[in-house]
Amino acid sequence: MISIAGPTVLPGRPPYSVEDLLTFPDDGNRYELFNGSLLISPLPTIPHQRAISCAMRVLDREVPSDLTPLMGVGVQASDRDFYIPDLVVVPEEAIKADEPALSPGQVHLVGEVVSPDTQGRDRALKVLAYAAAGIAVYWRIEPDEGALHVYELDGDTYGPPTAYGAGTRITLSSPFPVSLDPADLVSKP
Repeated sequence: MISIAGPTVLPGRPPYSVEDLLTFPDDGNRYELFNGSLLISPLPTIPHQRAISCAMRVLDREVPSDLTPLMGVGVQASDRDFYIPDLVVVPEEAIKADEPALSPGQVHLVGEVVSPDTQGRDRALKVLAYAAAGIAVYWRIEPDEGALHVYELDGDTYGPPTAYGAGTRITLSSPFPVSLDPADLVSKP
């Protein structure tokens, strides 16, 4: 790989704050904070982005009119926790607020599309982080299986996920009624 611009030099020192994060360069990387620890992710792959697009298509069709799905937006849980989930569902008024990031209380649903580079964090780290932030429902979408794993907040942690496989139409009631085949989340119906 050839670097045209040279190495990225990040201001500040660990542990990082959201204030530090907002001074980082806009270089195409995804910068997230977990208790002040920096997690840098490269641009997502084309199959990953396609799965997000498919999931967004399903959510656009299914969410109530007062909610809207978004992809790749920031969620600030504290001054040392800043996440960029693959997708979220939020109230319309959260968009009109024109803030640099959402608060966890605005997020009705958070979702991640698992890829080879993100499987550890999507299956473990983000489960803990999103639960600690108080986000009611976490969808973990597994493209290789066409499966959906749904985590629901039980107190301050998520209970064990409920797994739904491709090829079966399911109806979920939380955080809003939705009917789908998990396969539609990763490929065109």
